[in-house]
Amino acid sequence: MDSQNVKQSFLYLTFLLALLHLTHRNLFLRNETVRIKKISDLPLRFRSDGTFKILRDVLASEFEFCSDLNTTRFLKRIIQAENPHFIAFTGDNIFGSSTSDAAESLFKAFGPAMDSGLPWAAVLGNHDQESTMNREELMSLISLMDYSVSQVNPLNDDLTNPTKGGVMTNIDGFGNYNLRVYGAPGSMLANSTVLNLFFLDSGDRAVYQGIRTYGWIKDSQLNWLRRVSQELQGQKQDLLHPTDATSTTKPPSLAFFHIPVPEVPQLFHKEIVGQFQEAVACSRVNSGVLQTLVSMGDVKAVFIGHDHTNDFCGNLDGIWFCYGGGFGYHGYGKVGWPRRARIILAELEKGHKSWMGVQRIMTWKRLDDEKLTKIDEQILWQSR
Repeated sequence: MDSQNVKQSFLYLTFLLALLHLTHRNLFLRNETVRIKKISDLPLRFRSDGTFKILRDVLASEFEFCSDLNTTRFLKRIIQAENPHFIAFTGDNIFGSSTSDAAESLFKAFGPAMDSGLPWAAVLGNHDQESTMNREELMSLISLMDYSVSQVNPLNDDLTNPTKGGVMTNIDGFGNYNLRVYGAPGSMLANSTVLNLFFLDSGDRAVYQGIRTYGWIKDSQLNWLRRVSQELQGQKQDLLHPTDATSTTKPPSLAFFHIPVPEVPQLFHKEIVGQFQEAVACSRVNSGVLQTLVSMGDVKAVFIGHDHTNDFCGNLDGIWFCYGGGFGYHGYGKVGWPRRARIILAELEKGHKSWMGVQRIMTWKRLDDEKLTKIDEQILWQSR
């Protein structure tokens, strides 16, 4: 190597060392550190007592003053009383038009969930994107928060090879994903999915045939739902107990999204559990969500938001559609009507030597009163 090349190499090396020194010095002078996301014990699974309990929460941050404190206090009381395994947020997590910083509002809204250390997941409502972040940015941030198991969208090969292909781009919306809940530890189904949780983006606002309406779940999302449902039916079971596990039975599923499907208003004329106090605000477009869920056969109940003073469950073609009633004090409510939270409990069947698949799915509500009164307990589904 000639002297000119040596000189150039020395100068280049000196430049790199100086750059690294300045960068390192700048980071510490500004007291900046790299923060790693906190993660719950994964995968999601039933507890050793054969139960998996979900706290279904709706926030809707519309107002300030004491509402944050009231919502936080209620959430902490519910977590202490019910000891859930998982928290599901069904949209309108922030009221975008009332905040100048969407990220800051999201951290406040999900703060109690993060503080709990429980795994949690969220979908978007129709108000979340009305501030400083679009829907993709919102879901990206939510997916990176402590203990969140939310996803921006499903992976291309979601079940057979989670590391192949990256995130799907040919699906509408942001926040479409499924979470698999495994059997109890030490059971014959400990390595098998026994309950599946679908999360879907139902959109915000849209114009259909010249008329402004609410969003709806699109064909691309329904096609993805069908594919995941079919693949779950073909999942491999625990080979150590081949005689006790059946590979032809789909595990039951639950679905979570924000905007009700167009058939929900029919429940006004049917028997329901809870109160129908507000007109259902759904899309003018019927994209066939109910028909798809019925044809899949595994979705036993759907949990929706949007209409804060409805808290009922009603059955449409064998599938329960359940509101939670307004949980957060940020959004609108009804005078004299306590805020409430919906609890979902799945219980495993007790086999001769081990916990088996899901035997029963129940739900009830807790009121934000002195005693956290439990109301409207009901069975949503049970195996035959």
